[in-house]
Amino acid sequence: MRSTFALSLLSLSASVQSLVIPRNTCYRCQDFTISVSGGISGPLGQIYDGQNRVGPNTPDAAKYTLGCNGGITDANGRGCILTPPTTQYQCDEGALPTTGFAISSKGGITYNGNGEFWACPVDDRGNWNIYSKPVSGQTKCVKVWLTANGCTAPPPPPQPPKTCPYNLVYPNGQSFEFPHLIVPVDKSNPNTAYGTSYFGEITASKSTIFNFDVRPEFKGKKCSLVWLFPTNPPSDTSSYTFSGAGNLHFWKKSSPATQGTTYNNQGGNSVDYGVTKVAPGNSYTISTFDCPYGQKIAFEISSTDTNLKYFQDYNPSAVGLYITAC
Repeated sequence: MRSTFALSLLSLSASVQSLVIPRNTCYRCQDFTISVSGGISGPLGQIYDGQNRVGPNTPDAAKYTLGCNGGITDANGRGCILTPPTTQYQCDEGALPTTGFAISSKGGITYNGNGEFWACPVDDRGNWNIYSKPVSGQTKCVKVWLTANGCTAPPPPPQPPKTCPYNLVYPNGQSFEFPHLIVPVDKSNPNTAYGTSYFGEITASKSTIFNFDVRPEFKGKKCSLVWLFPTNPPSDTSSYTFSGAGNLHFWKKSSPATQGTTYNNQGGNSVDYGVTKVAPGNSYTISTFDCPYGQKIAFEISSTDTNLKYFQDYNPSAVGLYITAC
């Protein structure tokens, strides 16, 4: 029986090899060879009629090309197919290649997402044909994996960081923190300590520092620093005045503020989150990070082109700066 080399191989090795090239991505790979590992091992070669084989009497490693549609052809331009009913993998003159093969970022070959193939003996001299499934009635078939040499998929795109939702839990307060100390500082009056405030105030000269006490229950969670900016007035207890371009600069402070903090003694910044352009009726995730549970941390908001003054309510539907956890 002719060996249909499940060259379906460009499937990724069943166990580990991550990430398969999506079939809707046009990714071609030319002139790669294939290594077989598992129950038997060695380079995949071809005999004269296009059967794909591995074993001591098989010719040198054959070369293959993976097309955009997940079909494989050999160096002679023959389409590699899975012959029914045994699913032997072989490459036939004039045949359209079986599609559904892919190569992972580590070189593993898969067929329709499955990286397991089977090798069944052709003779007693150690030569094996390749199949996409075990052959009925053949008791000596072994499971194998196929790896493309000289061809790998591009690495996956970076995943966006997980962010916590804006729908804050209230009144139980299980998922968010509001500031526990709010301290304005003013570069026009650099040595004045304004003490604690209920208002966040940002102008060209004045910025505001917000202290948060991150509770121990947030251990192992992700925290997001979020700016909520509902339409004014958002609630019975919170309102704001807002004018200007809306460019707010967010910073993480190197140390928390105190009631004696001034512009001159406020200390430095440990993280610059850059400028976020804000507008009423929106919410913004400024940064996401591992929750620093059990710690007091501080953030500052400043601006060069915006005037904003608001009452920082504990109500999570109100305007303000919050930390959410999830």
